[in-house]
Amino acid sequence: MILVNEDTRVLVQGITGREASFHTRKCLEYGTKVVAGVTPGKGSISWEKEVPVFNSVAEAKKETGANASLIFVPAPFAVDAILESADAGIKVVACITEFIPALDELKCHYYLSNQETRLIGPNCPGIISPPGKCKMGIMPSYIHRPGNVGVVSRSGTLTYEAVTQLTEQSLGQTTCVGLGGDPLPGTSFVDILKLFQADPETKAVVLIGEIGGTYEQEAADFIQKHMTKPVVAYIAGSSAPSGKRMGHAGAIISGNASKALNKITSLAAAGATVVENFGQIGLVTKKILSSRI
Repeated sequence: MILVNEDTRVLVQGITGREASFHTRKCLEYGTKVVAGVTPGKGSISWEKEVPVFNSVAEAKKETGANASLIFVPAPFAVDAILESADAGIKVVACITEFIPALDELKCHYYLSNQETRLIGPNCPGIISPPGKCKMGIMPSYIHRPGNVGVVSRSGTLTYEAVTQLTEQSLGQTTCVGLGGDPLPGTSFVDILKLFQADPETKAVVLIGEIGGTYEQEAADFIQKHMTKPVVAYIAGSSAPSGKRMGHAGAIISGNASKALNKITSLAAAGATVVENFGQIGLVTKKILSSRI
């Protein structure tokens, strides 16, 4: 597994909000060690009489030893929440918040380039390491099973579907990472592929990309040069028209490189197994792993 495990100590920024409260409860039920909440002005109380709430991330980290942050802060304040975690020395941050202004994300991206903090998202489902080791996000935990397949995706919904297919084929997962659908995510495909390549538990990787940007081409270059583990890939948006945003802010064709066909061609040439029918991801992954036994 990568990034999070059973020893990860999570604090939730914005824990007293409705959505944060709901998903914090689901994380706790999964087995995640949620040790603190952070809501400025509400320090000294306890969330549902179970998790202490602090006014700042620095205070929460000092008192509880938190080393990861899950962010549900509204968009106008989300980047400040990310930077607060980084300044406090939090190593892994998953930001679920969507609709963060692109300029704010650019400033955040630049700031974090000189920090050790790993940002997952924004506008993402989060990260999970089954079984019951750590869930930081909004994904449905019941579809996940322990195993040897790593999953990395730009789409939350397609992540859930791919995981369901893998589980139905008796292929569990080491860690599933949702990168988010914004134009400038905190973590790229290459960042996660590096971690999966170095992870002894991960034997194969499922990569789900989409139109927009060139992150998949960068992934293809890494796969060709460095990956020794099989990669099964799918690119969403083959029929998308140019110039029209398809759901995610980053899913927009703005040139030939951002088209699905270019990404598919690059990944296939790099040695990845590109699946044209999304419903075949589980079967194809199982076939590839079975051939390696």
